[in-house]
Amino acid sequence: MNNSNDEVTLNGGKIEPVPPPLPGSSTTSINPPKGCIMSKNRSSWIRSDCCVSSPTNESWNRLFDEAYRADVKIYTDNDIIIYAHANILGFTSPVFRSMFTKSKNRHRISIRGVPPEAVRTFIRFLYTSCYEASQMEKHVLSLLVLSHAFAVPQLKRECESHIEHGFLNVENVIDVFQLSMLCDAPRVSLICHRFVLKNFKPASSSPGWKAMRTSHPKLEKKLLEFIRNEDRRRKRKVRKMKERKVYLQLYEAMEALVHICKDGCRTIGPQDKALKEDQEPCRYAACKVLESLLRHFAGCKLRVSGGCGHCKRMWQILELHARICADSEGCKVPLCRKNKQKIAKEMKKKRKRKEEMKWKILVGKILRTKSITGGPHFKLA
Repeated sequence: MNNSNDEVTLNGGKIEPVPPPLPGSSTTSINPPKGCIMSKNRSSWIRSDCCVSSPTNESWNRLFDEAYRADVKIYTDNDIIIYAHANILGFTSPVFRSMFTKSKNRHRISIRGVPPEAVRTFIRFLYTSCYEASQMEKHVLSLLVLSHAFAVPQLKRECESHIEHGFLNVENVIDVFQLSMLCDAPRVSLICHRFVLKNFKPASSSPGWKAMRTSHPKLEKKLLEFIRNEDRRRKRKVRKMKERKVYLQLYEAMEALVHICKDGCRTIGPQDKALKEDQEPCRYAACKVLESLLRHFAGCKLRVSGGCGHCKRMWQILELHARICADSEGCKVPLCRKNKQKIAKEMKKKRKRKEEMKWKILVGKILRTKSITGGPHFKLA
């Protein structure tokens, strides 16, 4: 018993059986079946979304390679014949099943117009749900056509994923786009649209584009319309971003105005508060500009007649504050309550309604930009 490989002697002198090895921890290596991808989550060579073990996949590969009792001949270009089994083809593809049911000569199938290696990779996938990475790289477009023609959605998704990740370039994007329309692959079509949008000049001068212009002018028109719509959408997005930036600056200016008139900042503030010389730097970027405007507004001689541009700007800032301010009775901003009363009177006049609507829209956009409607300082008047 001491020499047995199934037992081991411990320090206490007791004999205990060796625990069985964990699954997948065996030291004997199994060669991966040809055409499979190694999963990151398992030690066996399988497809990432497949639960079949490696020996089983190897058996299916041998069945296809050795053509044991094959009953179907698939004729491809260059008179190359691929042998297969009708039961497997019919079970994995409804198109093959229909062909075997309706055709009198069910033992002969012709698949031409694509490379024979692509057909072999396609038939192997029907057996094993696996493929060689090099074959996918070389024949991805042919495999996309075959998977669509014979209704094999699993392989079609694999082809679409491969095209999406680094396959497209300026030379082939138009061909892939036309093929995606024929093969009902909307995701590939969208990816091609985006690629052409980013590389429009080189793509529009490629041989593929010139061929599309001759053979499919409506398709070219559709693609150009998409590019124009995307360009308009991008410009609209940029314009909205700029508008949002302006509204955000206006809101920060309103906060800075309340800060100056309530707490004081740098060299200006309310009369009932003494400014500290060692005051911390202000967190409002608009304070410096507003301080200059307030000092000018206080001493300008032209503001009554309305001839000063700086004073006009200050009047607009004070009116905007009055429209946003939530507590005009206790507000320390100059003319806040007076402007509030003036706004209430003007809203009753018909000739001022258009101007009031513009102010209301502006105030609403400023508040939505900051998303603080009903906040502690501001709300809609």
